[in-house]
Amino acid sequence: MTVDPLSDALAVADARSVFSGGFTAGGDWAIQLRGRDRLKVNAVLRGGCLLVRDDGGEPLRLTEGDVVVSDGGQPYTLCSRPGVEPTDSDDVVMDPETRMGRLGQGEAMDVACMSGHIDLSRDRGDLLRRALPELVHVRADSPEAGVLRWLIGQLAAEMRTRRAGVEFVSAQLAQLMFVQVLRVCLAESGGTPSGGGLPPGWLRALADERLAPALRLMHGDPAHPWQLEELARAAAMSRTTFAVRFKEAAGVPPLTYLLNWRMNLAARALRQDAAPVGALARSVGYTSESAFSNAFKRAVGVAPRRYREEALARS
Repeated sequence: MTVDPLSDALAVADARSVFSGGFTAGGDWAIQLRGRDRLKVNAVLRGGCLLVRDDGGEPLRLTEGDVVVSDGGQPYTLCSRPGVEPTDSDDVVMDPETRMGRLGQGEAMDVACMSGHIDLSRDRGDLLRRALPELVHVRADSPEAGVLRWLIGQLAAEMRTRRAGVEFVSAQLAQLMFVQVLRVCLAESGGTPSGGGLPPGWLRALADERLAPALRLMHGDPAHPWQLEELARAAAMSRTTFAVRFKEAAGVPPLTYLLNWRMNLAARALRQDAAPVGALARSVGYTSESAFSNAFKRAVGVAPRRYREEALARS
């Protein structure tokens, strides 16, 4: 692996971004969007609207250039104003060429949005979803928004012109958008133990500047038999201070995080290649195949060979 935990996590989770289309709207309109246990992304290309979550709370005002990422746990509605009966997203008629739908009445379509999702099915959604807040709102006036605006503009152009290679290019641009959103989360965390609103997880631990060196050590050499003293030394802390701060940020003790990370690496390897389980065990720090198999089964729920068979059947 690398010493870049953000790239590592994206690779291990096999996160794949897909922009499925969008809509223009005018007058009174509302559309309900369901995450279906996937990260849902909405980007406002033109105009503005409200985001109303089904679980209540104050509506969130979105303006041109804003991007929101939902963890997919709760449906939400985008609308011109509260109280408008929403159309289910599945019922919106899409233009097969542009993949854009129309909502509301009148000729003036003064709002345009793009929608998509981050598919996390390959690692059951645990690694990324648990690291993110329920809703990430990147405002158009934030310091990181310039890159997002450029990516949104390129996505819109791809969908509009439908040039050769549009599917591949759109997927890559969507992936870059998602990475930029994660970078915004890191930038807004402030590099403090509180994590700036991030839930406990690897992303919050990475955001903590004091913990990041230890996290990079574990990611750079996951097979090494890391000890608490070594990791605390890298973070320039005592063992006790480091252990407490790490658990507060990551949600688990340092060596439990290392175990979980090894199991995530093993799961990806089982999905992607046919290496013998014994060789895979050694690559993540186990000298005994049986010890690795027992650890994997405790963490994932099935033995490594069974996991590989199920992954092959799904693919």
